[in-house]
Amino acid sequence: MSNAPPSQPPPPVIPPPPTDGLRLNLGCGQNLRAGFVNVDKFGSPDVRHDLELFPWPFADSSAREVVLNHVLEHLGQQSDVFLGIVKELHRVCMNGAIVRIAVPHPRSDDFLNDPTHVRPITPVLWTAFSKRMNRFWGRIGAANSPLGLYLDVDFELGAVQLDLSPPWVKRMRDQKLTPAQLNESAAQYNNVVQQIRMEVIVLK
Repeated sequence: MSNAPPSQPPPPVIPPPPTDGLRLNLGCGQNLRAGFVNVDKFGSPDVRHDLELFPWPFADSSAREVVLNHVLEHLGQQSDVFLGIVKELHRVCMNGAIVRIAVPHPRSDDFLNDPTHVRPITPVLWTAFSKRMNRFWGRIGAANSPLGLYLDVDFELGAVQLDLSPPWVKRMRDQKLTPAQLNESAAQYNNVVQQIRMEVIVLK
């Protein structure tokens, strides 16, 4: 038997999503959703609360679905506050709960030109809060911060969708780029991807 460290992390074990519990629309602004508990510190939500103040007014393991639509990039300029948000998100969610996140791409003008945007949010960010990935990093001696183990939270990244800016949508529609060329362009240039949508699954 080889004692060499594994070259790939083990696959995630994802539980089925819960079918009961709260559905939270956090940082809803004026975009109230039917069937959700709409939460914001301004306006006329169902629950008025500042998401940077802890604890949130929801019981442990009470939510089956959470929507954060163009919210997280506005929160947690200080790292301890952002980590507090991650801990609260984990606390209030059930095992298998789905967190649906939409954010501007950090290299888009939509992100860069808004002075209230304080933190880039990417899909890779969530690997820091995955205990599976944290343990894999430990086995291979990686220097990544195992925040899932430190904070006792556990998230797995699910589906990710990249919404292109209009000029790049046209280039793809006109078949002027291959998917590989698009990925290379998105890594090199601003304003290729306009928005990132992702699902994060909560594990307990």
